[in-house]
Amino acid sequence: MDFFGPERSPLQRFLETDNLSYLYQNTPFDWTILIAYFSVLTILAIYGLHRYHLVYLFFKYRDNTPRPLAELSELPRITVQLPIFNEMYVVERLIDSVCRLNYPRHLLEIQVLDDSTDETASVAEAHVRKYAALGYDIRYIRRFNRNGFKAGALEYGLQLATGEFIAIFDADFSPRPNTLNETIHFFSDPKVGMVQMRWDHINRDYSLLTKVQSILLDGHFIMESGTRNRSGRFFNFNGTAGVWRRKAIEESGGWEHDTLTEDLDLSYRAQIKGWKFIFLPEPAAPAEIPVEMNSFKSQQYRWAKGSIQTGKKILPKILMGDLPLPIKVEAFFHLTANIAYPLMILLGLLLFPALIIRFNQGWFELLLIDLPLFTAATFSVSSFYVISQREVSPDWKSRIKYLPFLMSVGIGLSVSNTKAVLEALLGIDSSFIRTPKFCIQNREDDWRPKRYRASVGFLPWIEVSLGLYFALMVLYSLDTGIYGTIPFLLLFTVGYLYTGFMSLFQTLQPRAALPVPFNPQ
Repeated sequence: MDFFGPERSPLQRFLETDNLSYLYQNTPFDWTILIAYFSVLTILAIYGLHRYHLVYLFFKYRDNTPRPLAELSELPRITVQLPIFNEMYVVERLIDSVCRLNYPRHLLEIQVLDDSTDETASVAEAHVRKYAALGYDIRYIRRFNRNGFKAGALEYGLQLATGEFIAIFDADFSPRPNTLNETIHFFSDPKVGMVQMRWDHINRDYSLLTKVQSILLDGHFIMESGTRNRSGRFFNFNGTAGVWRRKAIEESGGWEHDTLTEDLDLSYRAQIKGWKFIFLPEPAAPAEIPVEMNSFKSQQYRWAKGSIQTGKKILPKILMGDLPLPIKVEAFFHLTANIAYPLMILLGLLLFPALIIRFNQGWFELLLIDLPLFTAATFSVSSFYVISQREVSPDWKSRIKYLPFLMSVGIGLSVSNTKAVLEALLGIDSSFIRTPKFCIQNREDDWRPKRYRASVGFLPWIEVSLGLYFALMVLYSLDTGIYGTIPFLLLFTVGYLYTGFMSLFQTLQPRAALPVPFNPQ
């Protein structure tokens, strides 16, 4: 009896024994490739499903708007720390904006923590003297070594600080005048140890690269930091645009510099100690986004390596500690998320042989198995960033057209970030490489003649090679009629070629003379 009837569906035909005969024809090498391919794709899909879970938590807890427990009857003293290193183009803008804060002047101390090795030091010191002469409590603080890099500078400044609370702003930020007044009252709850502000973007529309970065950062703050905070999970201080209770820093062990992300490290140590964190979507703190590809990649490299270093250091304490299961699970996904980058490289290398091996399965069979996994691994990104743009901008519809390119850029970063992840896993140390800033605020500003270019190395050549490799896969899919895989392959092709060629092209741009070494004597 024919239970399926005279007409069989594609799925029914796929399940017939004859159409599964290819399973018995594959060699051990074929099976090795296929097992590795599907294992990597499955792991990436799990991380993609975690993004869907964050979307679910976002809607579940979106009404948990943070509010101060009460208004402080007496405002406390705040120390504002400005860590800088070779920031000659933006240091004056930073100091100007901080001196415009409308917090009571007698309760505000400003520390310019300068580790510069060029004429930034003289520019910064002169600007500090200018405001000190006007009656501001502002100090120029310089160490004679860079031990611990940014973490070392913050720790050194903390020893000299007089404030009960510590606000930190990096050189690329321009905090709005009312920033401290809108954040300090959250500390009326004695359990609150840190308040983090969302970053805004001064030069969001400068170029295609800055538009993509702004969407990435909006997604991080709205969908990750905001959702984790409102749902009771741990989230992290982002190194700048935040206010700390000094006691929380000190009781958590202070600033440590055994990772490249001292902010992430201290955040987890403080929350393990029981300190509460608050994420504020408003007021947002305006900042400058990197406009040059190599600077952007060096920033992402530092964050990727530092997060894995922090995961190695902190995760065992979290997983073995007496913490709720949702906090442990979210901390695991948060601190291991950058593992996706080497897996993405591996997936790319396996994709072509897997495609050839499985060519005889045909269109339907490829889509039946691969499409759900690819969807879980990649399309979660779309929902993630669409929602974040709806939250931060009334013209969000005009921004979501950049999502395919955003996914391509994320893929293109995988070479540089894979190097970062492997170095962290292998315990290979590297110095803190700060992100160059060029004081770019509108489209008329030109960064190309300025100093402070990030190094390039050999990685762009690998990116270009991978782009050409995926371009060949696109041609193969066109030739064999496997059209369903082409959109995914194009994401890889565009991503690797864009990051590779942009890195190489921008190194050819003319630049200013090398920085003049600063002699502290």
